[in-house]
Amino acid sequence: MYVFSNLVHMIRVWHRYQTSLRELSRLGDRELADIGILRADIQRVAWEAARVD
Repeated sequence: MYVFSNLVHMIRVWHRYQTSLRELSRLGDRELADIGILRADIQRVAWEAARVD
C-alpha cells in the first residue's frame, strides 16, 4: 500500500510542477520581473511550488 500511495503522491507533485512550469513560462519577462522571478529561475520556482503540500 505504501508504494501505491507514494506513487500517487509523486504523480500529483509532477502534475503540479508541470502546471506551474507551463503557467510561468507563458509570462513575459516584464510580468516575471513584477513578481520577482527571473526566467532562469522558473524551473526552481515551479519545483518548490509543486513540493508544497
